[in-house]
Amino acid sequence: MKAWAITLALFATSAAGSAHAADGDVGVTAAAAVAVPPNRFVWADNAGLEPVSVVVSVTDQRAYVYRGQTLIAVSSVSTGKEGKGTPAGTYPILQKKEDHKSNLYDAAPMPFMQRLTWDGIALHAGRNPGFPASHGCVRLPAAFAKKLFAITTVGTTVTVMDEPFVPGDDWVPEPAAMPDAETATTAKANSTQLASIGR
Repeated sequence: MKAWAITLALFATSAAGSAHAADGDVGVTAAAAVAVPPNRFVWADNAGLEPVSVVVSVTDQRAYVYRGQTLIAVSSVSTGKEGKGTPAGTYPILQKKEDHKSNLYDAAPMPFMQRLTWDGIALHAGRNPGFPASHGCVRLPAAFAKKLFAITTVGTTVTVMDEPFVPGDDWVPEPAAMPDAETATTAKANSTQLASIGR
């Protein structure tokens, strides 16, 4: 699909904020990625068999989703506000829960939660103003969070960076190592009770 067509589709989206590629089209252009406004996203996945990876740029306030080396989706995000920043690093998704609530923050809903750390950092649907506003999590537009939840697995690599990201068709994620059983048990024991973790 031409860059202008994806950009046009982006601004003609419904309230859900999705933009789909036509049948047979694959990938999202860098031009469309730059144009994503707050609480919106573009999505063009061919539902292939290649593994999915995610890049979150705190600087850009964007999430970039790859299937193999093809950019298939871009979304605005809201990362941690000042004093509660989202930590940079390469993480495996540790846990997924479609209907999660935080006990740390007044049972705040965290739909389509995908945990990155045992001490409270996750991807989830939430208020998405286009600037850092969370308690450390990466908030996503609701429709995007649901789509992303459907294509990831426990172990999917999520890279969070404190610098701009230039999307392209040559991204190769650094593999994220799942914590071994002993490390995971220790981390959970030293953190807030698992059910109450959340931001």
